[in-house]
Amino acid sequence: MSTKKKAPIRLLNPASGYLTGYSYTLNPYTGCVFGCSYCYVRRMPIALFRNEPWGEWVDAKPLDIAQFHKEWHKALSKGEVTVFMSSATDPYQPEEFKEQVTRRVLEVMAEAPPGFVLVQTRSPLVERDIDLLQRLGAHVRVSMTVETDLEAVRKELTPAAPPIAARLRAIRKLREAGIAVQAAVSPLLPCSEAFSALLAQAVERVVVDDFFRGDGSSGKRSAQLKMAERYGALGHGELYTPETADRFVLELKRHMPEGAVYFGQAGFMP
Repeated sequence: MSTKKKAPIRLLNPASGYLTGYSYTLNPYTGCVFGCSYCYVRRMPIALFRNEPWGEWVDAKPLDIAQFHKEWHKALSKGEVTVFMSSATDPYQPEEFKEQVTRRVLEVMAEAPPGFVLVQTRSPLVERDIDLLQRLGAHVRVSMTVETDLEAVRKELTPAAPPIAARLRAIRKLREAGIAVQAAVSPLLPCSEAFSALLAQAVERVVVDDFFRGDGSSGKRSAQLKMAERYGALGHGELYTPETADRFVLELKRHMPEGAVYFGQAGFMP
């Protein structure tokens, strides 16, 4: 795996497309060593034109605190700020242990909170920043990706990602600390019949997505990544349909209160 730093750059970027409900996206890193097989970023220019395979490199964005403080307060001066962190990387991938770009960004946010920030991750490292998340209070929600309850599936399709049990423990610790948290079943992967009940016990809110409506290209990127073939190789080819996620949403709604289950974009909005 390679890592490198670049000269300081602007961290807040205007949100667009799938995230038009937000003011900004914020990606503390470029690249992602979790390297999930289905990741739509694999089909974006940032991955396609890099001379290293996606999942084998990450660049920490150099953070000049004084510069970001100025950038942050300038954004706040223009009106309500809503931030999606992160749209094209994981803010708590292993490099964050050393670089702490995400933590230092959150420190600035905690001093002058935005209207809302969604922290999208699949890493239990988020537990480290419970103190800052508590300071953000009602202005933050952690969205923890949990696509399946089957470790065998996780190991086949996202082998470098943290184990499912560790993510569920992180959800529990966040909730115990009074932090708003949701499970992002995004995308739904092959799972057991007990998965919906497990999520209903673990978390207060769930958003589900699939390969057909959630990859930003009506399923084209997922097709290019040969996800149907991967499902077939796992013996789950019959599950690679939009109806699979629709059925799962209905099952979740039988286990959870009204308004606790979302599908697609609506579940990630501020």
